[in-house]
Amino acid sequence: MKQNWKIYKKLHKWPGLIISFLLLYYGVTGIFMNHRESFSGIDISRNILPNEYQYLNWNNGALKGNLFLSKDSVLVFGNIGIWLCDSNFTHHSSFNSGFPKGMDNRKIFDVLQTENGDLYAATQFGLFAWNKEEEKWKKFNLNTKIDRFVGLESVGDTVYALNRSYLFKGKTEGYNTKFQKTELAEPDGYINKVGVFQTIWQIHSGEIFGLPGQLFVDFLGLVTIFLSLTGIIYFFFPGWIKRRKRKAKPRRQIVRINKWSLKWHNKTGAWFFVFLSILFFTGIFLRPPLLIAIANAEVSPIKFSHLDQPNPWYDKLRDILYDAAKGNFLLSTSEGMFYLEKGTKKPIPFRIQPPVSVMGINSFEPYRDGAYLIGSFAGLFLWHPNHPEIFNFADGTLYRPQTSGNPIGDFKVTGVLKDKAGNRYLADYDLGILPLRHTIAFPDMPKEIIEESKMSLWNVSLEIHTGRIFNFLIGNFYILIVPLSGLAGVIVVISGYILWRRKYKKRNVVEIS
Repeated sequence: MKQNWKIYKKLHKWPGLIISFLLLYYGVTGIFMNHRESFSGIDISRNILPNEYQYLNWNNGALKGNLFLSKDSVLVFGNIGIWLCDSNFTHHSSFNSGFPKGMDNRKIFDVLQTENGDLYAATQFGLFAWNKEEEKWKKFNLNTKIDRFVGLESVGDTVYALNRSYLFKGKTEGYNTKFQKTELAEPDGYINKVGVFQTIWQIHSGEIFGLPGQLFVDFLGLVTIFLSLTGIIYFFFPGWIKRRKRKAKPRRQIVRINKWSLKWHNKTGAWFFVFLSILFFTGIFLRPPLLIAIANAEVSPIKFSHLDQPNPWYDKLRDILYDAAKGNFLLSTSEGMFYLEKGTKKPIPFRIQPPVSVMGINSFEPYRDGAYLIGSFAGLFLWHPNHPEIFNFADGTLYRPQTSGNPIGDFKVTGVLKDKAGNRYLADYDLGILPLRHTIAFPDMPKEIIEESKMSLWNVSLEIHTGRIFNFLIGNFYILIVPLSGLAGVIVVISGYILWRRKYKKRNVVEIS
């Protein structure tokens, strides 16, 4: 039996010391990530980050698309916000007036110019229209639970805006447009299921129980920080106390801190070990390699939770495109591609589905003869809804579905752009802007855009929290940081509770006798 307790001590002591430093930044970054909009005004200079986070050739999702306002003026947009430039993409000026401070508030998914010249922008935190008189963007107050707008289309004098859950439409009157919210109907054969990944993600963040759940997980983040600090103190202070004792130096205050840390480390760990175990365990499934095992799995939503929504399309809509020839809307969703006949509310799935990364679609545009270009981290593909063949547009080869393996394609497509001659450019997350089937180079990224385009605190926190920021040190082995530290965290809190229970029971036996 003594041997078992020695094992528990080792399992708690040494893994606990190693991961305590990791858990410190997990706790801090987790709190930042849990309140994205609250911290959206805070940016971090890219100059203090590793080289892969520096902008080079418009990489890191800088650009998603462009819109020609006239022959001589173009809007380019993406993670850098919106910039106005000439038709050669050379001289740039900021077109971000009216957006709140912070790069996260300039994360642009789509920009639309209607027939009467009105401009609309779909952003991470809302839908905006351009006020020509004041020359700035104005946000629509649409009272939505999810502010993330992902797509825009116009048909005649009507503008359509898509967020992650609803379709909005209104007469094009610029910032005076009155939008009506439409909940799309259930598709045939609908079963109320949600992704296992989404379920685990929301358990991990606490969002599954709304704001109270998020605040409780924030509190667990503070508990994690406290346990890490007190654990580090108890590991190093006894040796420090002994050394000071040998040298006859004062140590009373250090002894008090050590005793206080041990007392509250034990009590706090015992009170919250179940919740901490759940927090650490769910975290290991949110990054590869364990993410791959649950990526496509679905379960029924937990009753009365944030995921138990009456709207069958809650947080599932990703992009919209109007097919003028057929008079239909095409919808990209987390459930696949659908079409929606004008004037109806019931999306109908396409029989032939294009490959789209689980991280969502990033480019969706008509090509010709009823075909479309579909871009995501799975690659760039030419898809015709009525033809069984799908082509890899980047290299012109026939697409062959993969049953397993790396879900990332040859190109991590973040967008597609066109120049005034109709030439296309592929925007790759790592490589930047690349010519598509031509050799005309895209102009370099201007210095003023690079200097102004910092990285949001939320994105920096995500890079740290997922371990990606350590890629420059350990390469692709960084993907093991999350699963190994999560597993170690579970072992540490459970072994610590077992040791505390043994000590607690032993003390009770002594007191009773």
